[in-house]
Amino acid sequence: MAAVTESQIAIVKATAPVLQEHGVAITTVFYENLFRDVPALLNVFNNANQATGRQQRALAGAVLAYATYIDDLPKLKHAVERIAHKHVSLQVTPEQYDIVGRHLIQAIGQVLGDAATPEIVDAWDAAYGALAQVFINREGEMYKANAAEGWVGWRKFRIARKERESSVITSFYLIPADGIAPLPKYYPGQYVSLQVPVPQLDRLQSRQYSLSEGPKPAGEYYRISVKKEDGVAPETNVPGVISNLLHDHYNVGDEVELSHPQGEFYVDPSDTSKAGVPAVLISAGVGATPLKAILDGLTAAGAVSRPISWIQSARSSAALPFGEAVRQVCREHDNVTANVFLRNLGPDDQVGVHYEFGDMRLDLAKLHPETHLFATDPRAEYFVCGPEAFMVDVRSALIALGVDRSRIFLELFGTGDVPE
Repeated sequence: MAAVTESQIAIVKATAPVLQEHGVAITTVFYENLFRDVPALLNVFNNANQATGRQQRALAGAVLAYATYIDDLPKLKHAVERIAHKHVSLQVTPEQYDIVGRHLIQAIGQVLGDAATPEIVDAWDAAYGALAQVFINREGEMYKANAAEGWVGWRKFRIARKERESSVITSFYLIPADGIAPLPKYYPGQYVSLQVPVPQLDRLQSRQYSLSEGPKPAGEYYRISVKKEDGVAPETNVPGVISNLLHDHYNVGDEVELSHPQGEFYVDPSDTSKAGVPAVLISAGVGATPLKAILDGLTAAGAVSRPISWIQSARSSAALPFGEAVRQVCREHDNVTANVFLRNLGPDDQVGVHYEFGDMRLDLAKLHPETHLFATDPRAEYFVCGPEAFMVDVRSALIALGVDRSRIFLELFGTGDVPE
């Protein structure tokens, strides 16, 4: 923060209410100008998030948070780490920070007009530069680690196998096209960015997909499990361009590009400090993908022994991913329990085979607070993934049971973060 003076910090904090009022207008103008002047960046940004306005809202929220906590940056540590991992997965470069900075300051001036005095513009220019350096330094560390462990940049992978996991989710087994293995290890819960050309957009697009299987000793492939997004559900809003391409047009032998595994939502199965610490894995729909990798990692040979509770919700048994695979893990490991909630039961669904709780959404009150939720164990950790509203509800229910917020970890599929 040495580059930002105390008076500039005061100015930035004082403008926080203005950003709260005009933040989305500023970020909307910012992206319009950015893509007009540097169209190559359309290959980096998610077109769906642009179309729904989520990207604009997420950036406005991030800028507001920075203005609020510019003099107390440790409060932004989680957000910085999450964004830095995403940037590295997308191969963001230091030079792009300069481009973004110029256009962001320009947008502030354009929207605020005469209210954007030279002092305000200078303060925000200095503040942005300081924050950009935080990201550049952290991302530089990640790129260096990736280069030592595996690779930096986009690497070609070939689809070795496609496997249907449910009515809407398909797993893709991806092997390096250059044949060089083993692949770098990753922590269960992390993701890869996948990049493909999109003919209808005439550009490249990247999406982040959780690695849906624990690391394999031989490191011969990565597995992702992709939900085909039809765009009907409120949380999607628009059809999933990449998910539909992968499901309908990519087959065994076709190539995609991946970046090195990233992500701050993960478990280290070898962490001896977690011996005996319960791990509660709570998911809805395709949110089961990173948690399946965590389940695999925690039950792999050599993993530290922990009690594990798998809690999953799905619309139906047809839409339920990994159902039999999770049951098999339970049969093989007496430290693992599973409870499945199905909203809609079919004529062939059997309690104890396909589900534990039927005709209902996930309801933590139906579970044993000790056996399944470990609610009174002050060490227990909770890993939650699913639609944003689902995660907020689960977090609230856990807090109501006395669980400290610091032990609840959420993984949001999308830009921004889960609201506090």
